[in-house]
Amino acid sequence: MDRRYTAWKKNRKLGDVYGGRRWTKREDNIFKRCHSLKPPLPTDSLPILIEDNPSRDFFFPISVQEADQTLKALPKHDYEGITHIWCRRAKKSDIVNGKAPWAEYICGSGVRIVILYPWPKTMKLTWPNKPSNRTINEFKRFGVDICRSGKLWLAKPTVAQLRKLYIELLLYHEVGHHIELSSWRWSKANNKQAEEYANQYAIQKSATATHIFNRLAKRSALIEN
Repeated sequence: MDRRYTAWKKNRKLGDVYGGRRWTKREDNIFKRCHSLKPPLPTDSLPILIEDNPSRDFFFPISVQEADQTLKALPKHDYEGITHIWCRRAKKSDIVNGKAPWAEYICGSGVRIVILYPWPKTMKLTWPNKPSNRTINEFKRFGVDICRSGKLWLAKPTVAQLRKLYIELLLYHEVGHHIELSSWRWSKANNKQAEEYANQYAIQKSATATHIFNRLAKRSALIEN
């Protein structure tokens, strides 16, 4: 796979050292950490879909094909220009230590890619300290309670809750960054504005997220039966 450095990277983490939520930051030393793919050919169907083997301890709550269907439930002008969707394997140590984001948007060198990372099969997400009210309320939107468990604070979503979270909180959030980056040039001064735009975009598309979630659930039920 041909790799070149990209110009810009946006990632979303759902927590600090033990998981949870960490508000996103754009990296200063971007060229040392970002990843890129060979730009698509004019004859390629977009987005190009890539799905790694997530390893035995992790899984992708939505497949790359489902992510593609979810993306295309949006207005075409919102996702137009996204070249790749990548369900990408992450190092176990990076996930456990909170170094890996749960989703990323990277663009540059002819590539605009949304990356989704796998979730632990234990389904658990933990915090060493009580999360902020904003984090607690955000998880509540998906029916997930954050409770005290020993010395930690714990969230354990069901598979259904997690699938909806990946669709709205992660995938549609990154689409929001795709739109805002396509509309204006980013700088450190407007970092907060960019993050708020992506948050609001995902919230505004919650009805679409619910619709596609229900459609995918019905399709899975038909296949199983």
